[in-house]
Amino acid sequence: MITTRDIAERLGVSVSTVGRALADDPRISEETKFRVRQAASEMGYVGNRAARMMRGASSNVVGLVIPDIRNSFYSTIAHELSKNVAAEGFQLMLSETDDDRMVELRHLRELSAYRVAGVIIVPTARPHGESVKLLRVLPHLQLLRRHTSLGSQWFGVDDHEALRQATAHLVTQGHTRIAYLGGPEELPTGAERLRGFRSALREGGLPEGAGRVELGPPSSVGHGREAVRRLLTGPNAPTALVLGSIQLTLGVLEELSEQGVKVPSELSVVGFGDEPGFSWWGPGLTTVGLPIQEMATGCALWLMRRLKTKPGNDGPYTSLSPGSLILRGSTAPPGGRAPAVSG
Repeated sequence: MITTRDIAERLGVSVSTVGRALADDPRISEETKFRVRQAASEMGYVGNRAARMMRGASSNVVGLVIPDIRNSFYSTIAHELSKNVAAEGFQLMLSETDDDRMVELRHLRELSAYRVAGVIIVPTARPHGESVKLLRVLPHLQLLRRHTSLGSQWFGVDDHEALRQATAHLVTQGHTRIAYLGGPEELPTGAERLRGFRSALREGGLPEGAGRVELGPPSSVGHGREAVRRLLTGPNAPTALVLGSIQLTLGVLEELSEQGVKVPSELSVVGFGDEPGFSWWGPGLTTVGLPIQEMATGCALWLMRRLKTKPGNDGPYTSLSPGSLILRGSTAPPGGRAPAVSG
C-alpha cells in the first residue's frame, strides 16, 4: 500500500507537507499541492479515511434514511441527491427503515458511528428518543415528513393543498360520494393529506359524512388493492376515489384493471404521484404531480451549504413545494364520459 511517506520520498519533501497538501491546507502553495496530488494519483495512493475518522474528522458520506426504495418517489430522490452531493465531493449512503422506528434507530447509530457528514431523513411516525438525540449532534434535514422533535429544517410538499385541489376537482364535477385512501394520521403527511380531502368536501358544501376514508400503510400496494375492494362493495359505493400515496395508487389501479371497473364512467379516480405508466393507464390517470427533482436539488444545496458553515448558523428553514393536479381522462361527472384531455 502506498503511503504519504512514499510520496514524500519521491518528491523530496516532508511527510507533514504531503499530508497538508492532500488536506488542502492553505499553508501549502498551490504548486506543491498540484505536485503532491499528481504524484499520489500516479502512485495509486488511497487516503486512510478510517485514520482520519479516529482523529475526530467526519467522513465524506451523506446518509439518506427513507422508508422504502421501491417507492419511485424515494428512488428518484436518491438518484438526484446522489448526483448533487457527488458534485461537491460527497457520497450518498442509503438506509431503509420500512417505517420501523427501531430499524431507523439502528441505522442512525451506524451512520453516527461512521461519522457521516450529514443526514437527510424521511422520519418514521414516532422517532425513538435516542434517534432524536443522535440527530441533534448531526447536520441533518427532514424530507417530506416533519417532526418538531427532529429540528426545524424541512423540505416538503404542500400536502394539504395538493389533496384539497384533487378532491375539489371531483366535487366540481358533481360527485357527492367520494372516498379517500391514504396513509395513517400519525404520519405528518397522512394527517395533512386527509385534512386537505376533508377541507375540499366542507368547502364544496357536502355533509360531514359524505366522504368515506380508508387509512393504512402508505407503502403497501396490497393494502391499496384490499381497500378499494372494500370501498366498492355495497349499495353506497363511491363514484369517485382520491388517493394519497404512490404505492396505494399502484395497488388501486391493479385491482380496478383486474375487476374490469370502467374508469371514469363507473368510477372517477385521482392518483398520487406521476409514474411513467400513469399517462397511458386506461384513459390516462388524473393525478397529483410532485416536484421531485426540484426538492432533491434544494435538499442537496441546503445541506452542502450547511456543511460549509458554522453550526451556529444552522437556523430554522422550511421549503414548501406545491404539487400540481395533472388532468387526464380518469375523471368525469358521475356516470359520464371524460372530456378529451391531452397529457
